[in-house]
Amino acid sequence: MAIVVNLDVMMAKRKMSLNELSEKVNLSLSNLSILKTGKAKAIRFSTLEALCEALDCQPGELLEYSKDSAL
Repeated sequence: MAIVVNLDVMMAKRKMSLNELSEKVNLSLSNLSILKTGKAKAIRFSTLEALCEALDCQPGELLEYSKDSAL
């Protein structure tokens, strides 16, 4: 997939565990894991907003386009 999710990078920068983020954004650990590992096929804007709020970041810090990943 050409969209790369940098959730693990932002979590490391904020020194936040998956459990802590799960509680803050009210998402299950399994759904966050799917996002973190890049296996998600879609993300709701409300989820993206909650992640940005919890991690104090912009959507572009969580998502990036990579031509190399599209192959």
